[in-house]
Amino acid sequence: MENKKEMRDWLNEFKLSHPFVIAGPCSAETEEQVLKIAHELKDSDVSVFRAGIWKPRTRPGGFEGVGEIGLKWLKKAKAETGLLMGTEVATAAHCKLALENDIDVLWVGARTTANPFAVQEIADTLAGTDKIVLIKNPVNPDMALWLGGVERLYAAGIKKLGVIHRGFSTYEKTKYRNIPEWQIAIELQNKFPDLPLIIDPSHITGNRNMILEVTQEALDLNYDGMIIETHIDPDNAWSDAAQQVTPAALKQIFKDLKVRKVSGDSDFEQKMTKLRANIDVLDANLLDLLGKRMKVVDEIGQVKKDNNVAVLQNNRWNEIQAKVVAEGAKKGLSEEFLVKLFKEIHQESISHQEKILNS
Repeated sequence: MENKKEMRDWLNEFKLSHPFVIAGPCSAETEEQVLKIAHELKDSDVSVFRAGIWKPRTRPGGFEGVGEIGLKWLKKAKAETGLLMGTEVATAAHCKLALENDIDVLWVGARTTANPFAVQEIADTLAGTDKIVLIKNPVNPDMALWLGGVERLYAAGIKKLGVIHRGFSTYEKTKYRNIPEWQIAIELQNKFPDLPLIIDPSHITGNRNMILEVTQEALDLNYDGMIIETHIDPDNAWSDAAQQVTPAALKQIFKDLKVRKVSGDSDFEQKMTKLRANIDVLDANLLDLLGKRMKVVDEIGQVKKDNNVAVLQNNRWNEIQAKVVAEGAKKGLSEEFLVKLFKEIHQESISHQEKILNS
C-alpha cells in the first residue's frame, strides 16, 4: 500500500472549516435516547452520529449492546436529523446488517484489530464498499498490526479509509485508561500522511474531564478529527459512563479547541530553523552522554562478572528511579515521562551487562 493524495478525498468532500467530528453515545440504549442525542448534536460541528450496537465486553455478564434493533433507531435518527450514522463492527454478520441498514461509517474496534483473521473476514464482507471504513489501533502497542489491518481493507478495494487512535492497554496505572503512545500514531502518520487520522480521547482518557486536553494535543499533532462519546445523562449511561460528555459539554469543547496552522510566514520559518538547529545539537549531546553511560555500564558488568554477582540489583534501581523523579521535577519533567525513559535506559543497561556476563 502506498500513500496517495486520493486517500483524503472522502474527508475533503465534507468541505469542513473545522476538524472532522464523530460523536454520540458509547451504546445505543433506547430509541428515545438515540433520537434525543442526535437532535442535540444536529446543529453543531458533528458530521457523523455514532452509537455502539454491539459492545464487546472484557468479561461476560455486562451490557453487550441492544443488537440489530438499534440499527433501526440509527436509520430513524438519520432521517430526522440528516446526520450520517456510524457504528463499530466486529464480525461479518455485523457488517452485513450495517450495510443492509445503510450505516454510513463503520469502524473496526481495538480488540478486533488485534486479530488478523477477524479483520480479513470484515474486509472480505465489505469488499468494494463505498462506505467510510475506519480502523482503531490494536489494544497492544504494535504499529505493524495496526497498519496490517488498514492494508487488508485497502486490498479489498475499500477506498474510503481512515484510522482511529484510541490508545493502548497497559498493566501500569497511569492517568490514562489507555496510554496514548503518541509516537506510534506519529510513525503511522509519517508513513501515510494522507490517510485520515482521528483521535478517540474518550477511550484514551476514560475520564470526561481530560477530553479537551487530549483532543487539543492531537490537533496540535495535525490529526484530522475526533470521535467523542456523548450522552444526555452520562452518569447513568449503560456503558463507559465516566468518559462520556453531555452535548452541551461537547459543544463547549469545540469552542475551546484551538486549530493551529500547519506552517507560518518567513519569520516563523527562520525562528523554527534556529530552534530546530538547537534541538539537533542537544540531541547529539544526549546520544553522546548515553553512549558514555553505557561504557560505564559495561565496566560495571565486567566487575560483576569478575565477582560472580547477579546483573539485577533492585535496591540500586529503586534509588536511581526515586532520585531521577525528584530531580526531574525541578526541571519541569513529569514523573510519567521520566519513569518510562529510565526504564528503557535500565533495560538497555541490563542487556549490556548480560552480554558481558555470558561472554
